[in-house]
Amino acid sequence: MISAHNWAAAERLWDFQQMHHELRPCSVAIGLGSHDLGVAEFTVDLYERGMMPLIVFTGATSRTTRQRMPRGEAEHYRERAVELGVPASAILVEPQARNTGENIVLSRSLLEDRGVQVESVLLVTKPYEERRAYATARKLWPEVKLVSASAPMTLAEYVDSIQDPRLVFDMLVGAQQRLLIYPGQGFLIQQDVPPAVLAAYERLRSQGFTSRLVAEQRSTPRR
Repeated sequence: MISAHNWAAAERLWDFQQMHHELRPCSVAIGLGSHDLGVAEFTVDLYERGMMPLIVFTGATSRTTRQRMPRGEAEHYRERAVELGVPASAILVEPQARNTGENIVLSRSLLEDRGVQVESVLLVTKPYEERRAYATARKLWPEVKLVSASAPMTLAEYVDSIQDPRLVFDMLVGAQQRLLIYPGQGFLIQQDVPPAVLAAYERLRSQGFTSRLVAEQRSTPRR
């Protein structure tokens, strides 16, 4: 059981991680690979609403996805999108990226190789990865306009969909840690973090939600 205090701390991180951008049509959507097929499904929803003419799904595998997505995150996302009715011609697959920086850099390279003119990008992620994806893209692709998006849901709804609260809490803490340490390593832009969010992060760390933390002396980002 997770205590009420820990739930409250996690909800504070959950709210902070989302950018609350207004959706608008973009040149392309980039769906960042993960353990969560809901990212692919929400990308399909955005495509059906006319938010972009082209989708890039990006991602290899990680320790979280090696068994559940053996063909790679991007390929599993593509298969799900096609299953839901998106034409295969509207999807590009970038199968090599193993972290958020590579998601952005390799997707950009793929689009350039295909001759796609990109003025704006709709970044589609898990709800608690919106801010990190945005900050990374701002650092690595500053000339394009960015919109961050994720499936609208509460923390409780997301935990229910994943059926693994410990994993979700660990991921939330890991996402927040990266926002704090990666600007100093040049991986993403610096953002102000409210004191209440820092307190929530420190509480969850102290309560043992640490399996997705990275060693802070590392120079290469990891999932």
